[in-house]
Amino acid sequence: MPESPSVAEPLAFLRHLFAAAVSAVQPAAGMSAQFPPPPPGRLIVVGAGKAAGAMAAATERHYNCDIEGLVIVPEGYGARCACIEVVEASHPVPDSRGVGAATRILRLVQGAGSNDLVLCLISGGASALMAAPAPGITLDDKRAITAALLRGGASIGETNCVRKHLSAIKGGRLALAAAPARVVSLIVSDVVGDDVSVIASGPTTVDHSTCHDALAILNKFKVPVSAAVRSGLADGRLETPKGNLGDVSTHIIARPAHAFAAAAAIGHRHGLAVLDLGDRCEGEARGAAAIQGDLARAIRDGIGSMQPPCIILSGGEFVVTVKGEGRGGPNTEFALALAAQLDGCSAVWALAADTDGLDGSAGAAGAVIGPSTLQRGRDAGLDVALALSGNDSATFFEALGDLVKPGPTLTNVNDFRAILVLPA
Repeated sequence: MPESPSVAEPLAFLRHLFAAAVSAVQPAAGMSAQFPPPPPGRLIVVGAGKAAGAMAAATERHYNCDIEGLVIVPEGYGARCACIEVVEASHPVPDSRGVGAATRILRLVQGAGSNDLVLCLISGGASALMAAPAPGITLDDKRAITAALLRGGASIGETNCVRKHLSAIKGGRLALAAAPARVVSLIVSDVVGDDVSVIASGPTTVDHSTCHDALAILNKFKVPVSAAVRSGLADGRLETPKGNLGDVSTHIIARPAHAFAAAAAIGHRHGLAVLDLGDRCEGEARGAAAIQGDLARAIRDGIGSMQPPCIILSGGEFVVTVKGEGRGGPNTEFALALAAQLDGCSAVWALAADTDGLDGSAGAAGAVIGPSTLQRGRDAGLDVALALSGNDSATFFEALGDLVKPGPTLTNVNDFRAILVLPA
């Protein structure tokens, strides 16, 4: 990666910081130490997610033996593979392509024997992509429920709890289908706390949530469901496996902490104090923006122990309760709400972006802001309050040319936010 710009070019510096964070969590580097030896029998590679194409390509480069398999990726996230089939499907709301590919994955592993190895490549996005409805549940059920949970502001843990119980492949069911073969899962984590039972809805991991938990989440967000879904959860017919899943091992090969360590190292090299708020931040994007905006202003004004120049880093996953019909996502909404909170505050710049390259319906990873953002918006005839009330943050930033658009990054360790505070 080229040398980073000086902090005298704040927005260029922040964009470089994001690129370095994404580079640090490309899956190939972390996979090399975790590849198991070739099996005496078949090597079957399956998986799904935004990094699954890149992971499949790295797998083919590593093994000098016959490989068969299939991975599912979002549109635009494919990779060139010789043996492993790469299928594109819809994300975040599942479609028939994902159902067909997930069904083929189940058939593939169900034929594995005790001398075979099933290598499962998992990353964020796999829950929607690997969509195999449980018996009695339809794709329309899953699509409607997923869309309602996303619009309602459900966390990834809540959404995936429901997904597990409506699936024929998640919540440990993929590992169970592969028995007696050995199953090794290589995982890129995109969830708060790196809980492997939540990442991709845990297809090879024992699930500790229950049908009762899933039903409570649907009730909490007032999600209308079919009679088959409600009865299946109420009477426990859709319960996930709770016993031994067989010979299964799991390795996280990239996680949010790796991205933030790379960003912090660059900050230190440029003489910045680093305030790391951690990679477990959750909640509504606007509320978090208000808190972090006040924090940045206090640091700029010399209030407290942290003094400028400094960089405030935070990760995790914010949510948006969607009430408008605009374009955006948690990161563009955070950035616009932060700009409104700072209200032209001098010497503060920020970037908020999703490491997978796509933030909700924004058509971009996120956005950057600076002291001139609000004034430039007014000069362009834009109304910040109207954009926020309509969940139209991406349209606002697009008009200013301030979207962050790296394209598909082929990895995903969730959100990356950096606020640069310089001396006033």
